[in-house]
Amino acid sequence: MTCSFRELCLPVGLADKEIEYLGNLINHKFKVRRGEYLTHIGSDFRALYAVKNGFFKTSVLKADGYQQVTGFYMTGELLGLDAISPEQHTCDTIALVDSEVCEVPFKKLEEIGQNIPSLMSQFHKIMSREIVQDRSIMMLLGSMRAEERLAAFLLNLSARLARRGYSPTNFVLRATREDIGSYLGLKLETVSRAFSRLQEEGLITVNIKHVTLHDVDRLNFRVGNSAD
Repeated sequence: MTCSFRELCLPVGLADKEIEYLGNLINHKFKVRRGEYLTHIGSDFRALYAVKNGFFKTSVLKADGYQQVTGFYMTGELLGLDAISPEQHTCDTIALVDSEVCEVPFKKLEEIGQNIPSLMSQFHKIMSREIVQDRSIMMLLGSMRAEERLAAFLLNLSARLARRGYSPTNFVLRATREDIGSYLGLKLETVSRAFSRLQEEGLITVNIKHVTLHDVDRLNFRVGNSAD
């Protein structure tokens, strides 16, 4: 199997023969260099992309010309789910580091799903998780101060890394502070102050792009009580 689907999101729970069948049908992988676009707003939807390794951001261009960051995606996650219904990509997708993706032609995925019902079941779970995650973040951010927004963002990354077997408390932050601010609805200087405040409180340590979470329970408590 040319693409290591065992490391990605789709094959979870599939039998070895089913993974092999899937790998034989979906074996196109390619590199996306840092700063390059994987998808463009308005381009026709033909495939999903599983991030084999790397990190991406999605963004939209607002009426005033401002680029609004709408999400971040890491190894093991799927890109392009937003394009299924409109059949066009609704955002630009840009690599933040040199990355590699596996292309999953959507028509082929639907055909495979007819032969592997467990695959489609897993796919539906992934879509549901994306919806719940996006809704939770948006609901939380609406009532949060800057430090709580940043804490919620870091905890979200931590949980996603943990699901993929990476350290949930020590990781490299691939996104710039400007991009984080765009995503969280905060100015660049506000993001910098929020990092400093969390560090002063002993909750995190930041060394350039390397982040250490010292007390996940306290971070969760702070987020959960931010609206009080």
